[in-house]
Amino acid sequence: MAVKTDTLVAARLQPSPNHNERREGAPIDTLILHYTGMRDAQSAIRRLCDPASEVSSHYVVDEDGAILQCVPEARRAWHAGKSFWKGERDLNSRSIGIEIVNPGHEFGYRPFPDAQIDAVIDLCRDVCRRHGIRPERVLAHSDIAPDRKEDPGELFPWNRLAAEGVGHWAEPVPISGGRYFQRGEEGQPIEALQSMLGIYGYDVGVTGVFDERTHDAVKAFQRHFRPAKVDGIADMSTIATLHALLTALPSLE
Repeated sequence: MAVKTDTLVAARLQPSPNHNERREGAPIDTLILHYTGMRDAQSAIRRLCDPASEVSSHYVVDEDGAILQCVPEARRAWHAGKSFWKGERDLNSRSIGIEIVNPGHEFGYRPFPDAQIDAVIDLCRDVCRRHGIRPERVLAHSDIAPDRKEDPGELFPWNRLAAEGVGHWAEPVPISGGRYFQRGEEGQPIEALQSMLGIYGYDVGVTGVFDERTHDAVKAFQRHFRPAKVDGIADMSTIATLHALLTALPSLE
């Protein structure tokens, strides 16, 4: 007899004790994608299910496309940590978290297999459909915690997900010469950049100073939306791609 999971996509239960109640009244309106960042899937699953680790996710997608559910969707999994998006700091209360098996930057970051991405797409589409999660609320862990996270990283094929209706995307503007902005610069153009990043959702103050916080946000943006060059420098390609994404946002908030 099959054991029922939340998702309509085939999944196997691998229960984790690491969860609690969602904040009362918090909608499930965000989907956050991670990589496991450990040497193998078994190590990652053990950690996600170990009470001492105090981390978990709702789902894990292995490299062969197998899906595990560790936490019921109605419960608050502990995957986002210290984070921020559009004024919200308790992202765990309003999100579903998916861990995607990959060694990550520390243990040999590599491209994600097709079977794995196919499974991620199917799972994301199902979760987004059932919860009414809008494309612009499908985020990377690095988006919500730019100062400490890199996952799922610049090799993750966000464009492929977007082609299947998952996530917000604009074709990156090609990298070329021209003016750019970097740490230490000040002035109105920096204020404009910070304002654009903040409107999109990143935790950036409008100070007019290209500080470390701004650098981290630009780098996170590049990892997700302009992965050809991730350096934290706001060149014309980065700024134009950000502008295209902002222009395409629905006026619902």
